[in-house]
Amino acid sequence: MMKVLLYLKKSSIDKSGRAPIMGRITYAGTMAQFGSKFSCPPDLWNPRESRLRGKSREAVVTNEKLDDLMLAISQAYRTLADRGMAFTAADIKERLQGNAHSRTTFLERYDRLLEEVDARVGVDLTRGSALKYHQARKHFTRFIRSRFGREDMTFSEMTEDFFPQFERYIKGELGLSDNSFLRLSCMLKKVCRLAYREGLSDRPLFEGLRITREKRSAPRSLDRTAFDRLLALTFPPHQKELAIARDLFAFTCYTGAAYCDMVRLTRSHLFRDDRDDLWLKFKRQKTGALCRVKLLPEAVALIERYRSDERETLFSPIPYYTYLIRLKAVGLKAGLAFPLTAHVGRHTFATLITLENGAPIETVSRMLGHGSLKMTERYARVTSRKLFEEFDRFLAFTQDLHLTL
Repeated sequence: MMKVLLYLKKSSIDKSGRAPIMGRITYAGTMAQFGSKFSCPPDLWNPRESRLRGKSREAVVTNEKLDDLMLAISQAYRTLADRGMAFTAADIKERLQGNAHSRTTFLERYDRLLEEVDARVGVDLTRGSALKYHQARKHFTRFIRSRFGREDMTFSEMTEDFFPQFERYIKGELGLSDNSFLRLSCMLKKVCRLAYREGLSDRPLFEGLRITREKRSAPRSLDRTAFDRLLALTFPPHQKELAIARDLFAFTCYTGAAYCDMVRLTRSHLFRDDRDDLWLKFKRQKTGALCRVKLLPEAVALIERYRSDERETLFSPIPYYTYLIRLKAVGLKAGLAFPLTAHVGRHTFATLITLENGAPIETVSRMLGHGSLKMTERYARVTSRKLFEEFDRFLAFTQDLHLTL
């Protein structure tokens, strides 16, 4: 007698709080498990009835699909039984799925992941983070087309050689950075992990593969000469956009605010202390950490320069990628030795504006909103000027000391 049990795999709850609904077929002393491709919040699952509780739309729709699944299992069992030959629970599963794990394609499962990612935008993901998943899809499509001459491939066709070929394609042919490959490979492994968990793949692809990050280079920042040269730039009227980008970058250098935080700043983020000094107080969008920064006169001047009663924000926002393009042009105009990026401003604040002027590293860490002091220490390692100044002070302190043995 065949028995079928549907159950919730609570050990595999995803980030949205949903657990996959699994199935177990028992027949003639054999057992086979399979993924139903459905999921639900644990509090909606009724283990006694193997169905979702309530009459919500989700419960009604999912329960109908589970009924169809049970009917399909019965049909698979009857088909095998009518043959008059011995069979096992695994044969029922394979008949049910029609060998689905070998027919479900990688990009089909990735598209389902994209739908889940898009649904999380505005909840726990930004539009920029979702865009990275969509950009990755283009890389996967072009790689499969380039290497295998196909538009898609099944999980059963993805051999262990798939991953090193993908690495050579991303780093070698496209020339993308190690960080870009790391992000893409994490997405690749995520889809393969989901496919195995749902029974779409018969083995955990690339599960034991460890991706090592190359040694991170020291963060780039502007020295005093380069910073002064940047501030001294003049722009003709038709390059007003470049002047605005330069000023926004300068504000980052004076405050350490990341671009995504700077464009969200309003008058409510400004306050004065008991000595009437103006401070900036805001929470970082990336970490939620509270940042408090005492505003330098140069930063206050920039706020007043772009003050407008027609908007709530201190500055008029520019699309991020447009901002990066303009910064690159500003850097070229200033003759900088490396490309100017938005984050160079935070690095410059950490080194040139604070650490090299004697600010304690713990204070700088809190102003930058770092979650760990180790992150701030990366900036401290590149402030050679501060190292020499501290050593000079040490020599001055010890020059009158005499050692008696």
